[in-house]
This record gives sequence, C-alpha cells and structure tokens, in this order.
Amino acid sequence: MAIEKLLVANRGEIALRVFRTCRELAIATVAVAAPDDRGALHARSADETVEIGSYLLSEEHIRAAKETGADAIHPGYGFLAENPEFAAAVEAAGLVYVGPTPEALRLGGDKLEAKRIAEEAGVPVVPTGDPEEIGYPVIVKAAAGGGGRGMRVVREASELDGAVEAGQREARAAFGDDRVFFERYVERPRHVEIQVLADGQGTVVALGERECSIQRRHQKVLEESPSPALDPALRGSMSAAAVGFAEAVGYRSAGTAEFLLVGHDFYFLELNGRIQVEHPVTELVTGVDLVAEQLRIASGGSLDTSNNLLLSGHAVEVRLYAEDPRSFFPQTGRLERLRLPRGIRVDAGVAEGDEIGVAYDPMIAKLIAHGPTRDEALARLHDALAETEVAGVTTNLPFLRWLVSHPAVLEGRTTTAFLTDYPPLSEPPLRLPGGPWDGAWRLNLPSPLPQPPPDVDSAAHAEQAGYGAERSALTAPMPGTVIRVLAKEGDRVEHRQPLLVLEAMKMETPVVSPYDAVVKTVHVAEGDRVGGGAPLVDLEAAQP
Repeated sequence: MAIEKLLVANRGEIALRVFRTCRELAIATVAVAAPDDRGALHARSADETVEIGSYLLSEEHIRAAKETGADAIHPGYGFLAENPEFAAAVEAAGLVYVGPTPEALRLGGDKLEAKRIAEEAGVPVVPTGDPEEIGYPVIVKAAAGGGGRGMRVVREASELDGAVEAGQREARAAFGDDRVFFERYVERPRHVEIQVLADGQGTVVALGERECSIQRRHQKVLEESPSPALDPALRGSMSAAAVGFAEAVGYRSAGTAEFLLVGHDFYFLELNGRIQVEHPVTELVTGVDLVAEQLRIASGGSLDTSNNLLLSGHAVEVRLYAEDPRSFFPQTGRLERLRLPRGIRVDAGVAEGDEIGVAYDPMIAKLIAHGPTRDEALARLHDALAETEVAGVTTNLPFLRWLVSHPAVLEGRTTTAFLTDYPPLSEPPLRLPGGPWDGAWRLNLPSPLPQPPPDVDSAAHAEQAGYGAERSALTAPMPGTVIRVLAKEGDRVEHRQPLLVLEAMKMETPVVSPYDAVVKTVHVAEGDRVGGGAPLVDLEAAQP
C-alpha cells in the first residue's frame, strides 16, 4: 500500500529531513508540536500541523494522525523512536509504522537480550556481568536505550553506587525504564557502526560503515564514511556480523549495528532500531536515500540485491550545537544571526530568529561534506565551517573548526578517548605519537595509565571557582533543573565531592566542589529551574 500522508512523530532537524523526502515523493506531511514548541521550524514547514500534549505520548500522535487522515507515522530518532509499545499501538490503530516491527524493537532494543542473541549468532560481544566478576573499569548502561543516557564509567567499587543511581535516574527519564547493566569498559577503542536495510521479507543488506569515534558525554561529535580504520576484509566481516544479527531478530527498515573496534578485533554493542543522526554520510557515499527506502519498505516493497554496493568518495559530518565549546554544556538564546554554508549538505532544525530553549536537544544543524577523497572532504568541511556564522547564542563552532584542523583527525588516528588526549581547543601537538621518530628507546618507558573520557564537568567547575580562593561562588554551568541537593550549609566537603545535580535535556551533570571547603550558602532547592550562571552554592576554603 502506497503511503499518501505521513505524520512525523518528532521535531527539529529529523522531522524536516523526513518532510524533504516526502515532498520529493509527493507524500503529504503532518507535523506535531508540543505546547512549548508551536512556533518551531518543523511546525512551520509541514502541510499540516497538530498540537499535541507531549512528544512522549503515543496516543497523542495517533490522535493527530487520525484527525488529519494520515495513513502512516515515521518516528524519527529519539522520543518514541525505539519504543515497541508505540510501534504496536500505531499498527493496532490501523496505521503504517515506518520502522521495525514491535517484536524486532523488543529484541534489539533490550541491550541484554540483544547481547544474548548476538552471542548465539556468533557475533563477538563485550563481557557483561557483576563488576567484581568482569573487573574494573566497567561502564553502567541503560538496558532500554542509548544516546549516552544512563551511561557512567566506574573505575573502582567506591564509585559504583552513585553511578548506578545516576544512571537509573537518567534511564528512567529518557526511556521510562530504569534497568541498567554492567559492561567491561574497553579503553581507547574506535566506535564503528554498520548501516543495514531490511525489507521484512528476509532480505538484509549492509550499506558500509561509519566511523563515530570522536564523542563527548558519550554522544557523537564527528562522523565519517568510510572509516579510515577498515580494509575490505574487515568491512566484510563486520558487515556480515551486522546482517547476521538483523536476520536473527527478524529486522525490518533501516537500522544500525554499533561495534567497538580494537585493532582488527570488533565487539557488538547494540542495534539501533531507527534512522541515525549521522545517516547523511552513508547517503552521500552510497547514493541511497535512507528515508525513501524506509518509506518504500513500509509500503511493502522489497530490496533490490542485484547490484553490488560501491562506496563513492568520502563524507564527513559534524553537528553544530548551541553549547559551550569547551565544556559542551547546552546553551540557550535567540539565533539573532544564522549563516549556514553553501556548497555542502546542510540539514538544519532551526532558522534565524528561532529560540534555543532548555527543553529539547540544542542541535542547530548538521554540516556534511563529500569529496572524492578523505582529504578533500575534510578540506571542504573546513571551508564550510569558516563560512558559518552564528550570533545570539554560544555554540560549539570554534570547537568544530579546531577539530577538523587537528592533525590526529586529519591522519584518521582517533579513538573514543580523543578528547581526553587532546582537550577541546587545546594547542595541537607538534607531532603525533607513533610517528617515524618514536624510536625503540621509548618502549622501555612505562605505558601511561589509561584515562576515561574527558571530564568536561570538572573543567567547567574549575573555570567557575579559582583554586585556592578563600571564598567561591559556584554557578550553574547551563540552564537546567536541580534534581538533587547533596550538601547543606555548614557541611565540610572534599575536593570533587558532588554538591548538587542538575538535569538538562535528560542528562545529569553533578556540580562538584573545586577543593576542600565548607559550605556557606545553598541558594537552590530540589525542583528549582535555574538559568545558566545562576548562583548555586557559596564555599569557603577549609582550613588545614
């Protein structure tokens, strides 16, 4: 059955992206908007717009579809995109769900069940279990979702309880499910993912890989395709593993199998049952419109496997965010000026004059450059970032310009610890380790201890309060809600001891003491909403 009118159960950039393909296919579009989002760009861009109570309410999307005569719903990414109950409710209402089956979402979306299925299918996985059994460091993960929500790296037993509590709160807020599990933390891997398409009739194909190693707060910063770390043999092995897992869960639609890569050894992490934020790099090197394929598969179409996949050139994507370029804390404000580059692909979610608030993801646009070689794609992206202008809100634009010029990035020698090895906006090294001048005498030195991902929270607090000062006022590094107050007036606190916890965009950020101190004043209470720079806690240096 051909889809004639599509409702997108989402907002921002991904809603606009789906609308674009719908226009090309002559499919009518319906946008939904929460009460605080009625003026958003996506709500101004569809053929029809319906106000709903919340993006997280399945029944509201179905009501809007019925009211407008839409015959299908596309979930986008985030919100309800990987929720099997939502998919089931859409199908029960007699509508077409543009995505995986509810059962495939249940099997692939539960991280623990997915690992079990992967092992049965012969796909290698990272060990999970009790921290004392698998050994520290471990990473706490949400069982019901990804995107960095609920994730915490734990290096010793004393940190475990606090990490579990924080992970459960984030998971509950993001996915409505507070189950977490423990996985062995792999130091300095690459993060590589395989794009798959499945038609629901037993045919699954892999569309190459994306390199997504550069991350902040467990969320991706730069993505590219193909990966500079893969050769044809390794690409074939990882693609076969991704296809094997998708077949094992009876997958349908577009999906992404995520892997950790250490040398030539890879480990399955999870299957994301949705379109990915970074899907444009795959589209540019394959020539495949993934949203169009989703719509065709949902209409009952089958995949054409008669042609071999050929990757053409190289594509690189960065995400322009309203966030501090050093700490990556989200920022708010009105886009007084927004000049986005020409000559490359730009997928934007806002326009000049729009407001960036605290309630939703602060992404402004994705900038994606394509070229015949990796060097040329990066050069085009470099020029595009130089052309980009944003005024009225703080953005990560200086960080992105620094990133695409960094020698480690240019050489393709990055891991998930990139921002630990090279802090944001730091001076690039004169030469990279591992070059021709690293003689054998260096091998006699002890290896440096492995480091966790960058502690951007610590960096931000260090800027707020000068070390050694007799009195300091800690302020909110970003707009958010105070969800926990852990100290009271008169308490003696130690260096790095959490004083309170802020939540923004369903991510928790602890505010910690920059040194041993006595709490003089606590300015906030649990449940308070605060703006960036609002006073939180006054401290006085503890006397020895």
